[in-house]
Amino acid sequence: MKILIMIDFVLAASLMDVIGSSDLQKCFQERIRLQGQVRLLEHRVKQQQLKIIQLLEKKEIQYSDREDENSVIDLGGKRQYSDCAEIYNEGHKQNGFYKIKPIQSPREFFAFCDMSEGGGWTVFQRRSDGSQNFDRLWADYEEGFGNFVLKNGEFWLGNKNLHYLTNQGNYTLRIDLTDFEGERRFAQYARFRVAGEEHSYEMSCGEYSGTAGDSLTGGFHPEVKWWADHRGMKFSTRDRDNDNYEGNCAEEEKAGWWFNSRDLSAGKTEAHLRRDSTYCATQAGQ
Repeated sequence: MKILIMIDFVLAASLMDVIGSSDLQKCFQERIRLQGQVRLLEHRVKQQQLKIIQLLEKKEIQYSDREDENSVIDLGGKRQYSDCAEIYNEGHKQNGFYKIKPIQSPREFFAFCDMSEGGGWTVFQRRSDGSQNFDRLWADYEEGFGNFVLKNGEFWLGNKNLHYLTNQGNYTLRIDLTDFEGERRFAQYARFRVAGEEHSYEMSCGEYSGTAGDSLTGGFHPEVKWWADHRGMKFSTRDRDNDNYEGNCAEEEKAGWWFNSRDLSAGKTEAHLRRDSTYCATQAGQ
């Protein structure tokens, strides 16, 4: 083993003498130059990868926006529908904004139709991301406001429209709640109805079912019904106080509602209406 090592050393030394110190220096310089080019190429590759990721993310956002823009669904104006239940029963099962015209309404308007959970739900309130200001005046809540184009846009359908809708049959109210931890619950009420403007859009509803607790009629405890039951309450806004509270619930809660003395919920909220199937059958037979 010692002999082999000595021979290798002698050969290496002889090679150094042949190449010369200047040639060896050029070799080292070339090696350094090539290493620099490799690092530059690696840097450029990383930059290109980042650009590709950015372009893919931008394209995904564009597709998402395009999907939102397409949430307005045109049925061609062949007939008028009085609510989302009629649209669903005609075989249209895609969620989105449709034009509807309740029987007593003087005009058509856009409403979001939720075709899940049995289908035919007319959504009259959506609060999800804070993009809309719900601290508004009476006139805004009366006519409706918000984004009636984007699939996830926030809106209030309008008290006039709610009156026209709920006075053409028996409607079920469903309130879907998502808290800030992402947990979902729902509250459902039979015979939901909103009176006309002359009665300040007074609300009435029937029995409760669901998983969110009965915060609309105060059924979670008999001793709190005097302040937690919202049935029979007129609508309140910060410029028109119709609640039973010494202050103004709408002003304190920064939103309009049928307040008694307490707000309904916190977090993401969607309120849906669906006409009872018995009434739909009666309509179809007319």
